[in-house]
Amino acid sequence: MDTTSRLLMLLEVVEQGSFAKAAETRNIDRSVVSKQIGRLEDELGVRLLNRSTRSFSLTAAGAEMVKKTIEIRDLLGDTLRLAENYHQEPRGVLKIASSSIIGRRYLQPVINDFQKRFPQVEVEMRLDERVVDIISEGFDLAFRIGKPKDSSLIARPIARNRLLILASPEFIKSYGQPTKIEDLANLPAATFATATTRMEEISYLDEDGKQAEQKMKSVFRSNDADVLLMKALSGSAYFITPAFIVNNEIKDGLLVPILTDLALLDYYPVYAVYPHRDLPVRTRLFFDAVSEYLGKQKPIWEEAIPNFEQLYQASSGKDLNPR
Repeated sequence: MDTTSRLLMLLEVVEQGSFAKAAETRNIDRSVVSKQIGRLEDELGVRLLNRSTRSFSLTAAGAEMVKKTIEIRDLLGDTLRLAENYHQEPRGVLKIASSSIIGRRYLQPVINDFQKRFPQVEVEMRLDERVVDIISEGFDLAFRIGKPKDSSLIARPIARNRLLILASPEFIKSYGQPTKIEDLANLPAATFATATTRMEEISYLDEDGKQAEQKMKSVFRSNDADVLLMKALSGSAYFITPAFIVNNEIKDGLLVPILTDLALLDYYPVYAVYPHRDLPVRTRLFFDAVSEYLGKQKPIWEEAIPNFEQLYQASSGKDLNPR
């Protein structure tokens, strides 16, 4: 490993916040990272990190080296992208990050076709519900629900993502057909929840066009959309869901949209996120393929929902922020 590679490893340690996380990103042992940083300090003849048993801090020299290394990484990236754009046919490794459902349902079919068209492109797809650090973890492209907070990244909305409220015929038979939003307050609901977020209210526009909220009676919570879908299919709870979660359950009569006259606010759109405007050829072509597959005007997931254009129409352009 040369000095530049060790500098880039130092940068990863700083950005990840620990030797262990940097090692996990590279799929190597923590001791390897520690040893290489030690060798870098020996090569440069200066201490870069103050280490304790559980943490570290940058020395003044280390902070300056990190600043320069960021410039080196950007320059190397620009150089590689410039070279790749001279290739007549895209090649190399395309590294993608996505949530599990989007990756399995909507990206994998695109990847299969893409690699048939461009066999010299290798694809590495990370399916993870956490928000990955695109730059420090070396991703070319990420697909997320909602715009990232990091303003240094480029984010483009590629598909809208409306909400609907679903219940099974068995649920309606047991609890009756709700006729107004207030009815939902006393009916069992399955809701999305994480360690930091709970979606316990339905946001909608009232008759005056003002935003209002209705509390739900959450009897089951999960951070996995497929699990919430299964709960609704069991007939023991209704749930409010982004449209991209639905497959053919409505077409097949397994789930029924309820309170369809309600004006629901939109969920966050699906965004494509990438670190630079000047995309390599393989990344740009894949981005275009995903956009085409998802549908520029009407997202592919809405095709599975009969008459969805007439359901849950909100006159406001606002998005629902689940966080």
